[in-house]
Amino acid sequence: MALDIIQSVDIIEIMENYMTRVRPTPEIRNRIDLGYEIENQSIILNEIRPFWHDPSQIITSGYAKATYVRHKNIWKIYWKRADNKWHLYQPLPAVERLEDFLQIVDEDKRGCFKG
Repeated sequence: MALDIIQSVDIIEIMENYMTRVRPTPEIRNRIDLGYEIENQSIILNEIRPFWHDPSQIITSGYAKATYVRHKNIWKIYWKRADNKWHLYQPLPAVERLEDFLQIVDEDKRGCFKG
């Protein structure tokens, strides 16, 4: 089930504030940038960069995902492994607030999200 409109507005505000804080400087955004997308009940953090072999092509790669589970009122945390599939983040697979997910991604104590 998709997020409702009130949740979506709150999520967009949180994510826009986060992106303002973490995006690279405007001078290098044509070489590397960060973004996000809302897909049903999930928020996906993306790295955006030109394809190394053909810089005219832009590659968007998800590196962290939070999926809202309404009946538990939690956000499940996922990271993308080398197999290009999403896996639950261990040791903390879920949090109660979207802000907590973003903090975990920023800290990246296990090197799962940003390498």
